[in-house]
Amino acid sequence: MFENLQDKLDRAFKVLKGQGSITEINVAETMKEIRKALLDADVNYKTAKTFTDQVKEKALGANVLTSISPGQLLTKIMNDELAALMGGEATELDLKNNPTIILIAGLNGAGKTTFTGKLALHLKSKGKKPLMVAGDVYRPAAVDQLQVLGEQVGVPVYANKESKDPVAIALEGIAEGKKNNNNVIIVDTAGRLSIDEALMNEISEVKAQTKPHEILFVVDSMTGQDAVNTAKVFNDRLDFTGVVLTKLDGDTRGGAALSIKSVVDKPIKFIGTGEKMEALDVFYPERMASRILGMGDVVSLVERAQQQFDEKQAAELQKKIRKNKFDFNDFYGQIQQIKKMGNMKDLMGMIPGVGKMMKNVDIDDDAFKGVESIIQSMTPFERENPDSIQQSRKLRIAKGSGNKLEDVTKLLKQFEDMRKVMKQFSNPAAAAKMMRNMPKMPQR
Repeated sequence: MFENLQDKLDRAFKVLKGQGSITEINVAETMKEIRKALLDADVNYKTAKTFTDQVKEKALGANVLTSISPGQLLTKIMNDELAALMGGEATELDLKNNPTIILIAGLNGAGKTTFTGKLALHLKSKGKKPLMVAGDVYRPAAVDQLQVLGEQVGVPVYANKESKDPVAIALEGIAEGKKNNNNVIIVDTAGRLSIDEALMNEISEVKAQTKPHEILFVVDSMTGQDAVNTAKVFNDRLDFTGVVLTKLDGDTRGGAALSIKSVVDKPIKFIGTGEKMEALDVFYPERMASRILGMGDVVSLVERAQQQFDEKQAAELQKKIRKNKFDFNDFYGQIQQIKKMGNMKDLMGMIPGVGKMMKNVDIDDDAFKGVESIIQSMTPFERENPDSIQQSRKLRIAKGSGNKLEDVTKLLKQFEDMRKVMKQFSNPAAAAKMMRNMPKMPQR
């Protein structure tokens, strides 16, 4: 996410490295490099110029403490200004109405239908009872796609394949939602080109008839500056309430995320960070600023983990660990939950400092594939009783999983070592003793 921009900003900050103070000359040189980096990221020119002028003004006006280097000070100012540029604070959906009607709009191929499914799952996880309405009457299989997603996330879908009137379908769907006590109704619409006057009139009519409380404009973040220009045209017609940036896990340059708020003055509310239905995050400008500057995003990482691990499961797992009953079924379950958190490179990028270290390392999303194949080749008895796996069983598991015997042996050894450490740390007294016995760091 924003890897190229991150690299170029790093190079810009090197201008100040080793400098004893901030001066008009070194700040001007740094700002020139930062402006180039932003323009390369497809940020709106006017936005990039205003931004760098503001950063320069604040940097020259700041009192530099002797304990803070010019580079550190500029990083702090950049972080604050980037967050402000992207909206300052997270903007939540307005869900106080019952039912709350949410209209989804955007260009062809932006990912509206997939986002509709992700949003339904997100709201369901928050205790809401959503209904999705299949209002795309033009794209072949659009209705089928939404119905498949509905089954996948466990959310009902209203569809009328006989009708070709999106306004009528939207109104029918809202009536259905009210009848079934759905408190959020999400209306998916057909993708359209902003220059297609007939389709723009049509979605304007859908808005007029359904009176939505939220209108979310879905945009492919990989389109950069074009996305911002399109957003402006749509906003002039629909006056939408928020923006959704999809495909942020792709080779995105960042222009849309950094420009859209300043151009249309509407907040980014959600970002799509992967293909999985769980890969949807509320947009936090200050966290995204930290990630762009390579400082990680631990809060989002913890939140993703909390979404996947519930307290009841954690308590049961804790009991098993204390009794040394943690088995391969539990281990396999933990792997599946980690995978739901997002792609591995994205997760590593959320850890401060690690993102920069790993930027040239290709982390395969199938990193767990070998481990999973070994566990899947075990019998139910072997999964529950790892100690029972001796040489003949290892050979059978290796053959069945397509791995080498040493791979199976290595996994069993690592699993046993992990169980020992987990058991020690599950006992507070033993953990404290372990910490006390650790070698002390040499004193300076």
